[in-house]
Amino acid sequence: MRRGLVHVLAWLLATGAAVTLSWWGVHTVMAGTAYDPPRALPITAADATTQESKPLASATARPSPSASKRPVPSPTPTVSRTPTKSPGPTPTPSPSLSPSSGEVKSYDTDGGRAVFSLGEASATLVSATPATGWSMQVWKTETWIRVEFSSGADRVSVFCTWHDTAPQVQVQNY
Repeated sequence: MRRGLVHVLAWLLATGAAVTLSWWGVHTVMAGTAYDPPRALPITAADATTQESKPLASATARPSPSASKRPVPSPTPTVSRTPTKSPGPTPTPSPSLSPSSGEVKSYDTDGGRAVFSLGEASATLVSATPATGWSMQVWKTETWIRVEFSSGADRVSVFCTWHDTAPQVQVQNY
């Protein structure tokens, strides 16, 4: 009986050690991996004033209430297309979210959708959502915002610029 108990105890210790070692190995490997990318980009009032160009993480959020209290007329967006394998994107303007927030326009592309609030002398990114199978990166400065959707070698960029002019949006396929 004692001998059987020693065998069971030895088996339990060996099994516990093996499970612990396996868990530690899997945890170490998984800690350095990336999971599925988030589907939208958060926009906060602090992000709208960022002056350096840097990629941002993506998630879902709404614009801050303070950013929507400026009444501004809206410009007409312009779209430039470059030839690619697939047909060029077509901008799809959407109605304003609030009469006092500037004109909110949505630009649908093969890579996803970018939504901007276009003011008289500046613009803010409301949201950016990549299409299925596409990833996204965003850069912002004082005078422009760039949203780039990518899938393999395919790239679609949505540029919103307002240096010395009203905001203008251009969509380019690469």
